[in-house]
Amino acid sequence: MKKVVTFGEIMLRLATPDYQRFTQSSRLNATFGGGEANVAVSLANYGIPADFVTRLPKNDIAEWCISDLRKYNVGTQHIVRGGDRMGIYFLETGAVARASKVIYDRAHSAIAQIQPGTIDWKNVFQDAQWFHWTGITPALSQGAADACLEAIRIANQLGITVSCDLNYRKNLWKYGKTASEIMPALVEGCDVILGNEEDAEKVFGIHPEGFDVAQTGGEVNALEFESVCKQLMNKFPRAKKVIITLRGSINANHNTWGGCLYSGGKLHQSKRYDITHIVDRVGGGDSFMGGLIYGLITFPDDDQRALDFAVAASALKHTIYGDFNLVTIAEVEQLMKGDGSGRVSR
Repeated sequence: MKKVVTFGEIMLRLATPDYQRFTQSSRLNATFGGGEANVAVSLANYGIPADFVTRLPKNDIAEWCISDLRKYNVGTQHIVRGGDRMGIYFLETGAVARASKVIYDRAHSAIAQIQPGTIDWKNVFQDAQWFHWTGITPALSQGAADACLEAIRIANQLGITVSCDLNYRKNLWKYGKTASEIMPALVEGCDVILGNEEDAEKVFGIHPEGFDVAQTGGEVNALEFESVCKQLMNKFPRAKKVIITLRGSINANHNTWGGCLYSGGKLHQSKRYDITHIVDRVGGGDSFMGGLIYGLITFPDDDQRALDFAVAASALKHTIYGDFNLVTIAEVEQLMKGDGSGRVSR
């Protein structure tokens, strides 16, 4: 089977335990995470060969990170070395009415200092069928944006499917360019576009009328986003599929979760999951993307099944600590069939 390649930054994640605030915690739990790496772990976990490409310094923390990726069967052979540091993010997990908080410490990270020409993309893309990136990467620096665009254009030349998660992060665009200036040239090369309730509006000014993401009350209507999908396809005619994840936030521990997929003039809608006791929602969108890529590769003629797999996989991710979604295909399919009882498996 041909592989999937993902490209972006992986960071050291330092999180307070037990819903503690930064100001009260005496320790931090250390793991690793980052949008594109999270997708690669999901795919490798489902048996799809996946390579993660990034730039890391040559030090023991980077070696620890690479070892962790290899533990989950992610290919790391195309990671390039250079720079002085990995990025770090600090996580304070919220509860009920108190929102979670993320603080980034990723300025001047190895990947932020990358330049086009650093990675031999034609070599990386040997035996590849799919390339995935997110809007986080071009937010890091002009060099990272240029390297990502270089990869997209070579993937296009080689006939490789390209997907993106728009993933708008306002706190990352600090180098003098805005997402609306940089992103269009990259998204033009994409066959599959994923976003959430905010991304299309924040990056491209495309939004459903009368919708306020801060006032969902747990209810997000998929039909409201059909116009968003159509507008994105009109703006980016290469795109064959546009997918929107639909999160209704009741509080920090209780969300509703679903999605819709627009393709060939038809809107597919998933069932809505009521996630009442969230363990960790960080990486939820990435787990959706990993499930979606798996579904579109495995069920190429069944968009509904691919969407349903993605939504179920990401619903389960909310029950798992850390960025990575460590669920099995059997567990996802069991939830798709309606078994969410959580009964002990003996």
